[in-house]
Amino acid sequence: MVNLMKPQHPTRPPRRERTAPSSAEIRFRVDFDDRCSVGIGKIRLLEAIERTGSLSRAAREVGMSYRRAWLLIDSMNGEFDTQVISATVGGSGGGGAALTSFGGELIEAYRRLERRLAALTADHMGRFAAHAVGRASKSRAAGDGAPSRKRIAKPLKRTSAR
Repeated sequence: MVNLMKPQHPTRPPRRERTAPSSAEIRFRVDFDDRCSVGIGKIRLLEAIERTGSLSRAAREVGMSYRRAWLLIDSMNGEFDTQVISATVGGSGGGGAALTSFGGELIEAYRRLERRLAALTADHMGRFAAHAVGRASKSRAAGDGAPSRKRIAKPLKRTSAR
């Protein structure tokens, strides 16, 4: 039997088939005037710090660099009048990071709001989820003959001045 499928790149995960979503999801960020904001990235980082007790391990767990994680925590600690984590400097016993009670309350409030918004989203937007097909799926399914990126780029290459 001949395998007609295009081989996958060895370091990339295999592509998933696009299917119509069965539900609507919401992503949000809470802005406190122009002073600071809290979104899902900061909340996930705080939750990871709570689990791991370490900023570097938390950063690895959520898939961000240590520098990025440090900058996010530093910004939150500077933007609120109460710290979200307390950190100890490394040494013979190693450093660490612990969520403060304020940080824990921030996570709880964000997750509570997220649950309420998810319910509202399902009520108000859920019926539209079955109609969402995405850009790529829609043009393929409809067979509208939309040119691919390669088809557009080829003529441009031929006519460009050198």
